[in-house]
Parts: sequence; C-alpha cells; structure tokens
Amino acid sequence: MLTIKDLHASVEDKAILKGINLDVKPGEVHAIMGPNGSGKSTLASVIAGNENFEVEKGSIVLDGEDLEDASPEERAHKGVFLSFQYPVEIPGVSVTNFMKTAINESRKARGLEDMPANEMLKLIREKSELLEIDRKFLSRSLNEGFSGGEKKRNEIFQMAMLEPKLAILDETDSGLDIDALRIVANGVNKLKSKDNAIVVITHYQRLLDYIVPDYVHVLYNGKIVKSGGKELAMELEEKGYDWIKQEETV
Repeated sequence: MLTIKDLHASVEDKAILKGINLDVKPGEVHAIMGPNGSGKSTLASVIAGNENFEVEKGSIVLDGEDLEDASPEERAHKGVFLSFQYPVEIPGVSVTNFMKTAINESRKARGLEDMPANEMLKLIREKSELLEIDRKFLSRSLNEGFSGGEKKRNEIFQMAMLEPKLAILDETDSGLDIDALRIVANGVNKLKSKDNAIVVITHYQRLLDYIVPDYVHVLYNGKIVKSGGKELAMELEEKGYDWIKQEETV
C-alpha cells in the first residue's frame, strides 16, 4: 500500500530525513518510535504533503501511485489521513458541519455527488456510537475548548468518517491520561481492517499496549536504524534510546 524509498527531506535547508525506506501493506499496523528531533513528525508531514518541507530525493508511493506532485488535499482524497499532534481550533464550525464538508469534498474529488442528508446523518450516528461519542459533542465548535482527550477522540472520529486507506497517527497519545488513551486506542482498534493500514508515531511503549503493532521501527537522526516486532518497543522501554545511539556509534 505505502512504499517509501530513499526519502530525503529538509526544512529551511536543514536536512531532517536522510534516507527513509518503509513498506506498509494493507491490514498492517506499523509503529515508528524515536527520541525528540529524530524526524518522526517530519516523516508524517512529508507523507501528508506538508509544503513546508522540501523533498530532495526519493519517492512516496501509495497503491502504486507516486505522490510526488500531489497536494495535501489530493493526498487526502486519495486516502491519506493525518491525525495531528496538536489539532487546531475552528470556532464557529461544528464537528458535524466540518465532517459533512470534508466528506462531500472528498466525494466531489472522485466525481460523486454530495452524500444525501439522511445517509450522512446515519453515518454520523453509526460512527459516533462506535466510538462512544456523545451526540452533544458533535454540535460543538471544532476543537474549541476541547480537552486533550476530546481533541484526540475527535481526530479518531474524523478517521472513522473518512475511512482512509492510510491513517498516520502523530503522537496521538501526547497529553492523554490512561482513561483517554484507552478510549482513543479502542477507537483505532475498531477501525482497523484488512483493507487499510495504520502508522503510529510515538515516543512511548505505553500506547502500544493498546494498539499492538505488527512492526516497530526506530527512527534516529533521520534514518530508520532498527526494525522488529512489538518486542522491540519493550526493549526500548527497558533500555531507552541511548542503547540505539550507542549501537549507531559503534
């Protein structure tokens, strides 16, 4: 589904990604871990098409299609979803109206008409019940006054509504207490299928107690320096990232 080859990217002439190779197949969950400044969020942003980053070399291919010239909007319409570490507030736009607009824009890009209102309401009802979201929550302005847990749950609701091929969760556990973490992770697990793929970016192993990855990759200094199964996350929890740094300097 997602194939990244020899990806190099920079921001303001500073090299961040220095040769990333990654292959994510349908039905898989990949976790990307690493210390601060290793390039994790940059990788997420580059896959999503953030124009603040310059891709200098390499390729990002989704379902056989090179995304090099695709805008962030085009990538979203092709099935790329990015859950932000710090979701923005949009006063005056309700969660429901935001989702209606997002879904209909995506349909328009595929040459489809707007989703009929009754179908939209049915979909909103199904997904909100799936994620245990109170109906009152959906009438609030997007992320305005939301707690950290509410913002993250709203991101997972957006993911449920849009049904992306590839979901990238950028430190979705940031700032969450255990209860909120469990709710968000349960939502993600309910949305996993054989037809989609999920990339989880995190500092900590604790999220991976709830969202169990098929593969764990360690990003350090702009490169994936180690890959393995979920046991690698446990090893990182025990030894810390200094262990990886020491291996790199040997």
